[in-house]
Amino acid sequence: MSITIKQVPTPAYVVDEGALEKNLQILKDVKEQAGCKILLAQKCFSMFAEYPLIGRYLDGATASGLYEARLGHEEMAGENHVFSPAYRPEEIEKIAAICDHVIFNSFNQLRRFGPLVKRIQEMRGVEHGIGLRINPECSTQDHAIYDPCAPGSRLGVTAEAFAEAVSASPELFDLLGGLHFHTLCEQDSPALAKTLAAVREKFGSWLKRGNICWLNMGGGHHITREDYDRGLLIELVRKAREEYDVDVYLEPGEAVALNAGYLVTEVLDIVENHGTQILILDASAACHMPDVLEMPYRPPLKDADEAGEKAHTYRLSSCTCLAGDIIGDYSFDRSIANGDRLYFEDMAIYSMVKNNTFNGMALPAIWRMDKDGACTLVKKFGYEDFKGRLS
Repeated sequence: MSITIKQVPTPAYVVDEGALEKNLQILKDVKEQAGCKILLAQKCFSMFAEYPLIGRYLDGATASGLYEARLGHEEMAGENHVFSPAYRPEEIEKIAAICDHVIFNSFNQLRRFGPLVKRIQEMRGVEHGIGLRINPECSTQDHAIYDPCAPGSRLGVTAEAFAEAVSASPELFDLLGGLHFHTLCEQDSPALAKTLAAVREKFGSWLKRGNICWLNMGGGHHITREDYDRGLLIELVRKAREEYDVDVYLEPGEAVALNAGYLVTEVLDIVENHGTQILILDASAACHMPDVLEMPYRPPLKDADEAGEKAHTYRLSSCTCLAGDIIGDYSFDRSIANGDRLYFEDMAIYSMVKNNTFNGMALPAIWRMDKDGACTLVKKFGYEDFKGRLS
């Protein structure tokens, strides 16, 4: 039975399939014009009920470890890639058996596991499937927590370390089929242009070696954002393909499901402190949208504005015990009452994959909304989901 978004029990994530498919159509157009392949970064959006739809437009999925790799292998048609800062010895054979590209973060891990991965992939008929993450040491963003190029970063091999390792062990380079970098976060294509210039300067000679067949430019490309310069992205990808004679991969996560979901919540109570009206919701920043506290990030809210912009301003918070579980201050044209429903937007990304049950908070149910606005339940969670994680 289908209902409308105004009827779904709260809290709930509702994925808008019409908006999701619009994003996918844009991504398909970009990859066709650029001549590259685009993979879903599952670390951002892993609602595999939508993988059949995504698989019609994209080339596969990328993972951050064994569990995501299994999910991509089992639920998504197409290529299956994985990168991890370090692989566990007991998992590497399983990963090699289901992944087309296994990307290492260091020459130590490449030395330890590369030959084994190569043997397993060759048995599967997979060629050039081993990669190495590089660090172009080119920071283009303001959020230090998301900057893989910051001094002291553990992510990727710098040009100096790369040259030293290849000089000492040339056979390690011969294992490689491609190089990978991921330096962006919610950024436009000029940031990629700057990064590619650094890659060309520091790693260009390695990319032109005969055994390097592909270049993976990672994620963080906000390709489906309205003001994103897709023309420049297409130009950059084409130029890299021609200059290095390689296949190019992009791994967006946010761009796939950007603005394609809601977190629906209900007002449980309203309290006042020194003139501040505070809405206590059945949704939580700490539990259901952790980026609000980690980045920090202010989620868009339907029919609301910045504090003071409209007639009625409220602070939105939760019923957890964390004093800092505050989503932000928003203003509305109307006064808010107990039982009112609010709709946080852009809640498909980094929400379901990061949520938790701190304080025994319920996990929001997951719903899908079709192009006509009809909502159907995908997954409901209860007490056993909370209890089963703890003992």
